[in-house]
Amino acid sequence: MLPSSGGARGRGLGRPLLLGLALALASLLAPASASESDHKYKAEEPVKLWVNKVGPYNNPQETYNYYSLPFCQPSENPIHKWGGLGEVLGGNELIDSQLEIKFLRNEEKVSICTLELDSKKVQQFADAIENSYWFEFFIGFVGETDKNSENKHYLYTHKNILVKYNENRIIHVNLTQESPKLLEAGKKLDMTYSVKWVATDVSFARRFEVYLDYPFFEHQIHWFSIFNSFMMVIFLTGLVSMILMRTLRNDYAKYAREDDDLESLERDVNEESGWKLVHGDVFRPPRSLMFLSALVGIGTQLAALILLVIVLAIVGMLYIGRGAIITTFIVCYALTSFISGYVSGGLYSRNGVSVHILILHVLLLSFEKTLLTSIYGLSNALLESVTGKNWIKAMVLTASLFPFLCFSIGFALNTIAIFYRSLAAIPFGTMVVMFVLWAFISFPLVLLGTVVGRNWSGAPNNPCRVKTIPRPIPEKKWYLTPSVISLMGGLLPFGSIFIEMYFVFTSFWNYKVYYVYGFMLLVFVILLIVTICVTIVGTYFLLNAENYYWQWTSFFSAASTALYVYLYSIYYYHVKTKMSGFFQTSFYFGYTLMFCLGLGILCGAIGYVGSTLFGDWACKQAWWYQGWAEQVDPEYKGFTYYVNAEMPVEKK
Repeated sequence: MLPSSGGARGRGLGRPLLLGLALALASLLAPASASESDHKYKAEEPVKLWVNKVGPYNNPQETYNYYSLPFCQPSENPIHKWGGLGEVLGGNELIDSQLEIKFLRNEEKVSICTLELDSKKVQQFADAIENSYWFEFFIGFVGETDKNSENKHYLYTHKNILVKYNENRIIHVNLTQESPKLLEAGKKLDMTYSVKWVATDVSFARRFEVYLDYPFFEHQIHWFSIFNSFMMVIFLTGLVSMILMRTLRNDYAKYAREDDDLESLERDVNEESGWKLVHGDVFRPPRSLMFLSALVGIGTQLAALILLVIVLAIVGMLYIGRGAIITTFIVCYALTSFISGYVSGGLYSRNGVSVHILILHVLLLSFEKTLLTSIYGLSNALLESVTGKNWIKAMVLTASLFPFLCFSIGFALNTIAIFYRSLAAIPFGTMVVMFVLWAFISFPLVLLGTVVGRNWSGAPNNPCRVKTIPRPIPEKKWYLTPSVISLMGGLLPFGSIFIEMYFVFTSFWNYKVYYVYGFMLLVFVILLIVTICVTIVGTYFLLNAENYYWQWTSFFSAASTALYVYLYSIYYYHVKTKMSGFFQTSFYFGYTLMFCLGLGILCGAIGYVGSTLFGDWACKQAWWYQGWAEQVDPEYKGFTYYVNAEMPVEKK
């Protein structure tokens, strides 16, 4: 960060206010034949200076074109430099300042222009000063940010640019301002700049380290939070293991009794309660299957996407490139769309086939054999209605649900940005590019994944039987209801990422460069483990309460993590920031809502997958237990059948 420029006060002016200017400069070395980010320069080679954006320091997203303020204007048709997708979405617009800077040539008091002030210009500068406008500039895409002095109504007219270089490459840039002049209508101000080149021993590979806030990100509280989350993982995995081992131990103790104790064993069998009683309903297809399949598929894709982007950020140091993280995220989202289609298609096909095989079996048993042919045709028609055309609807929902949610929020924010004439408004061309990525890469991959998922993992593979008639769900205490379990389920996962959320929010909203992606990887893995453990425990309690509608409960108990993150963002906004105005408030809560929607879907999908694995295990245990119990009490269970069998099987 650049140090604030020294303030100057006019004598006898009472309480004069010194300038806090809004400049955004981007200064690059730009020969047409070389890359600007790692170019090697020759003496006297031109350095092109680009101006970027201006805006209130406390409102990071409220940015405007540099020339929206009455600085020295360039000649007609200045050159614009368009960056990548992430840079445009970040609200950057580089315009040639037409200032003459050459490599290794020192300049002293070079005139930019003579600025003639009138009442309108004075008011514009005064408004910018009152709102603490800020500026940044880049040389070779290496950035600096300058927060101006708190004194107001004086305009700095001279800028000192200090450039450090190592041999033929630029390493570091520093800016200071001086020569404050009082803003008065009718006054003429000479705007000047100086350039000084200083050699440094810092290598080009380490040029970005000066912009990294090591004391902040590597503070001991950051390490302590990782340790605390790790201990939480140990506790939760121990708790889950205890539940599983206790269940097994109790069952094995019953089965290990001597033959002369069959009377007590029969009594235990008949008095059995809890999750074993609902094993025949555990894999009953969930309500709103299509919507759940889409959410689980999207969440699985987002989990893989986040993991991939974090690894790429660690390996490739994406934080160095302006907008590189955003570009990588969007491109990787399109390329990983196959995952969402595969998971969603397989899940929808498995459950859709299961429910209509149930219908087929009931019909076959309810009528005479002479009607079997017509009934079989009717059941096939029903089966086609779910697993035929409807799988296409499920695929379209999977491909479009999350992009549609993001588009809806983005459209509202973009409308606000256009109204304010802010650079945060997304250009139409960028919208077209993003639509093309979705329509020609993401959507086809979702379609391909759905087809593959239906064929490779779409066959019903439930480990135990599903009963013909759903078991009645008894009333339980309030703390065992799905709504309470769902709300409580997000507390521990949120606790595992609470500290990291502070660092992420501070980076995004307070001009810090987030670079500790190793920490983020650890926290992300911890979040996944904690989410799985918590949802398994919640599902266990729900099944123990003889409630077999666990699918949506497991999803929402994990997804509620996002609710607590959003509540934390409200606290962060009021306590940790100085944001103000409708524009910035809208962007803050809009972006946070978009982030929390993705986080909620991700956690919900992970929780569902973990609970499914637990349900498989529990069902297998109950099935084995039931088979042994039938040897003791043949009347222990009535008619059941396999959901993936072609014909019903009646136990005698």
